[in-house]
Amino acid sequence: MNEIVLTQRLKDDFKALPQSVQRKLKKQIRFLAENPKHQSLQIHRIQGTVYWEFYIDKSYRCIFRQEGPSFIC
Repeated sequence: MNEIVLTQRLKDDFKALPQSVQRKLKKQIRFLAENPKHQSLQIHRIQGTVYWEFYIDKSYRCIFRQEGPSFIC
């Protein structure tokens, strides 16, 4: 299982999300920790950067970077 590190910014932004999106984000973060290749994540690199993103749903995404076995969200 990969380590997930939540930044203060994500923690603050999380509070402002609708509850339905909060639940989806929690589920997607669990998938990221357990299996980063899970098809619902649709992970891809943001071109020209060290950042990656995964989709929470059609309207929301989460940007992260990887440092060794840790994902910094």
